[in-house]
Amino acid sequence: MSALLDLEEAQTMLLALAPLLPSEPVAADTALGRILAEDLRAARTQPAADLSAMDGYALAPGEGPWLLVGESRAGAPYRELLAENQCVRISTGAVIPPGADRVLLQEDAVNEAGLILATELPPPGRHIRARGFDFHAGDLLLTKGTRITPARLALALAAGHGTLTVTRPVRVAVMDSGDELAADPADCLPHQLPASNAAMIAAMLAPLGCEITRMGPVPDDRAALAAALAKAEGADILITSGGASVGDHDLIKPALTDWGAQIAFWKIAIKPGKPLLVATRPGASGTQVILGLPGNPVSSFVTAFLFALPLVRAAQGDPEPLPKVEMAYAGEDLPAVGPRREFLRAVFHDGAPQLAGSQDSSALSALAAADCLIDRPAHAPPLAAGSPVPVFKLQNG
Repeated sequence: MSALLDLEEAQTMLLALAPLLPSEPVAADTALGRILAEDLRAARTQPAADLSAMDGYALAPGEGPWLLVGESRAGAPYRELLAENQCVRISTGAVIPPGADRVLLQEDAVNEAGLILATELPPPGRHIRARGFDFHAGDLLLTKGTRITPARLALALAAGHGTLTVTRPVRVAVMDSGDELAADPADCLPHQLPASNAAMIAAMLAPLGCEITRMGPVPDDRAALAAALAKAEGADILITSGGASVGDHDLIKPALTDWGAQIAFWKIAIKPGKPLLVATRPGASGTQVILGLPGNPVSSFVTAFLFALPLVRAAQGDPEPLPKVEMAYAGEDLPAVGPRREFLRAVFHDGAPQLAGSQDSSALSALAAADCLIDRPAHAPPLAAGSPVPVFKLQNG
């Protein structure tokens, strides 16, 4: 395929290849970050009874004063039917006793030897959390494809679910390759570079709850690459970094072919990240997807953000796997763009993105400083400061 693919076309093609993973039941309190594999409906009503929203007195109808006949506290309700002009002391979260129709705030009450007077009488229903005001048994609470966050975990537990059915974790193998890479960053000769891409990509994937296996760095050698690829037999997704370009020592493409992979597409019309490669291969548990990222660290990061993370989300069952674009106003003049769409590393200053530093695809200091990517279309003319620009906030990745 000689023509470079547009970003959205390549993303669509890639997501269509996402592996279909089975589901599994897990204890709810271990499901944080996982994706629901089925709709979640409430197994109970919340609250299951009328509850007090404040500390004070639950009053039966009447003009007062109210005779104090007992107490209802959280976990220990008062069960007797209140008669007219009777009340009970009540705490926040306690069950409203039968016969009471409102709660008098503690600060609006005067206790005179067991007779309760109201300095400000609330209307009927005030300060009561009615049964089922949050949800009722059978209500749809979370839909299939929803990621479990701390608040959603609390909702699932409150709805009576100690077990959740979620998608099995995606098994991802991450490998970096290149003769120039040193495994130990503290023992790196002048002609070498510390291997950092696989660690960076694994760290990007970690919040998604993947099962990650790191391999390498692997030298530019067909036999060494074959031995490394054999270790990825059980992976749903293999992500490689380096060796995907067109140089004499870029051996990922032929090594993948030797391994039985079929190239789906290669080269994207973006900068950085042009030599992105996508392939598929029959694996131990279904079709494996192979994502070959460029070796330059910034290119590797940007393509992981735009392709690897969405691929994993799609495999998990996330219905909206792509990163979200937002609009901002450029904090400085931006240069013209060449024939490929560019993603500029930038930092928000007072809400306006400015370039983080060098835009060279090897400049890790600028990448480390960046908190967003400015999306600039191909062949765009110079852009004046204050003009609207689309941005991807990196925490969205």
